[in-house]
Amino acid sequence: MSSRRGEFLTPGMSVGLMGGSFNPAHEGHLHVARMCLKALGLDRVWWLVSPQNPLKSDHDMAPLEKRMGDARALVIAAGEKRIAVTDIEIRLHTRYTIDTVTALRKRHPGVNFVWLMGADNMLQFPHWARWRDIAATLPIAVYPRPGFTLKARLSPAAMLLRPVTIEASDALLLPHLGAPALVFLEGREHHASATAIRAARRSKGAS
Repeated sequence: MSSRRGEFLTPGMSVGLMGGSFNPAHEGHLHVARMCLKALGLDRVWWLVSPQNPLKSDHDMAPLEKRMGDARALVIAAGEKRIAVTDIEIRLHTRYTIDTVTALRKRHPGVNFVWLMGADNMLQFPHWARWRDIAATLPIAVYPRPGFTLKARLSPAAMLLRPVTIEASDALLLPHLGAPALVFLEGREHHASATAIRAARRSKGAS
């Protein structure tokens, strides 16, 4: 699969943007993408494989090519054609989410983009560059994560966005709402963790 497969978009399509290091991509990422595809009625989910997350150390970070390759292999093995693994931030020359989503909206007018965020990231959201501008640029869907789902609903960002938060039962409306708009999705939590996977690999390598 080319890293650009699934990137061809037409006006009226609904596309979820799922950013992250994907270090490595795992079954939890697939679970979340499928949850969002169904709950939000999305046509595509793009995995935006970040060259380097500004909020994370580059320690133990696999090269971008390795992370892209592993993510593509996972998607191919799953037979999931609605997920596109992309390094588009490299081509857009963007580092921060606000710059990426702004560029994508200009590049694909008429496409309904939704930012997909884990409950754990909702707690960190106020530390993102121009996070209020992100919320004002495109709707946000928050998916459940073990140990963080309830905390996310009580987070400062959630409190600020409470007036524009819709019920999970209305999630299909989100891609068609103007920003700001927020929904907390409901569903099974997946316990896979890239941090745990890397730790297990290090332990195996040391044994």
